[in-house]
Amino acid sequence: MDERPPTIALRPPVDVMRPRPVDEIPDQGSTPGGFQYTLKLDGFRAVAFVLDGGRVFLQSRSRRDLAREFPEIATELGRRLAPGTVLDGELCAYRDGKLSFTDLLKPAAERQRLAVPVSYIAFDVLAVPGRDVRTRPLHERWSLLGEVLATVGPPLQRVLATEDRATADLWFHELRGAGVEGIVAKALDSPYRPGTTWSWRKIRHADTRDGVLLGVFGRPERPQALLVELPDGQVVRTSPRLTAAQSYEVGRLVGGRLGEQVEREGHGPVRPLIEPLLVEVRQPAGRREPTARFVRVRSEG
Repeated sequence: MDERPPTIALRPPVDVMRPRPVDEIPDQGSTPGGFQYTLKLDGFRAVAFVLDGGRVFLQSRSRRDLAREFPEIATELGRRLAPGTVLDGELCAYRDGKLSFTDLLKPAAERQRLAVPVSYIAFDVLAVPGRDVRTRPLHERWSLLGEVLATVGPPLQRVLATEDRATADLWFHELRGAGVEGIVAKALDSPYRPGTTWSWRKIRHADTRDGVLLGVFGRPERPQALLVELPDGQVVRTSPRLTAAQSYEVGRLVGGRLGEQVEREGHGPVRPLIEPLLVEVRQPAGRREPTARFVRVRSEG
């Protein structure tokens, strides 16, 4: 009787670990065990499962298999990694020395015709043959990821990482032009757990812009969010929820300026402003879905 442990310890789909957004790169001393700082790349997140016989499942955010859309990556994963290996990472395309998200949206045949290279940049390992390692701390998983990819080169790579906060700050400012969205700070002693967690924190480049406040959501005197028109004409609901201080200040300023509640297509019930106000918002760079974080009201008249 064959009593060898099964090679495949983890099969698709899995719930991924997600970072919480913060405004600044945290210092090393702000969490027990310290942080690892990695580049936040502009690509498709994908969990790569190498299954029996070298078959590969590339799980997207929506749990769809991307293997047929990125056959060159699936082939490399199946050929160069052992069955039972599960990695978390990012599919990235390059053009003119920069990350190119728009090229990821093109069919594989068109990318091939245009000679657009695609890489799989791994930032975590979830399983190795016969063993699920998600309960192990990040510093152990990172070392294990290095072992898994030790004899593997492009287009399969490990993400650039450091434990030096000054280096992370340099990357944040110097690599924006190359398509790097920001930095992800991860607690070195954190296990891999599904869902959004403070153990991982993402710091994205953000542009401060002026917008026009069109309406408020929630109680007029204590709104929860704002309807804002951006300079490019897009209309967005601010996120995250306003802080208590922001809600109080906006409620004070919009008093007497609000009309009756109406249903706004795509946004739900909102109280429009009769006299719009100028506001300041922050927009993360590189976001494919328009969003904005409220900063302050720029004027009262």
